[in-house]
Amino acid sequence: MNKAELIDGIATKAGLTKASAAKALNAYHEIVQNAIADGDKVSLLGFGTFSVAERKARTGRNPKTGAVLEIKAAKMPRFKPGKALKDSIR
Repeated sequence: MNKAELIDGIATKAGLTKASAAKALNAYHEIVQNAIADGDKVSLLGFGTFSVAERKARTGRNPKTGAVLEIKAAKMPRFKPGKALKDSIR
């Protein structure tokens, strides 16, 4: 499913126009992105939790040359699915 198909589904399920559904989806993305960028968690009961995880610096290896590389520490977005979401796909 791509973004356009998701917007169509939201519009159909919620009885909205496609333009309104697109605005709602874009607002949702912006709110979640800003919240996790500020270090907050976004928990949607039954669906899951969006958060930021710290990834430590580590050494890696270039597979082509075999040279050792230092990989910097980074912050990565994470999603942990909720129980209801996990159960729905079993």
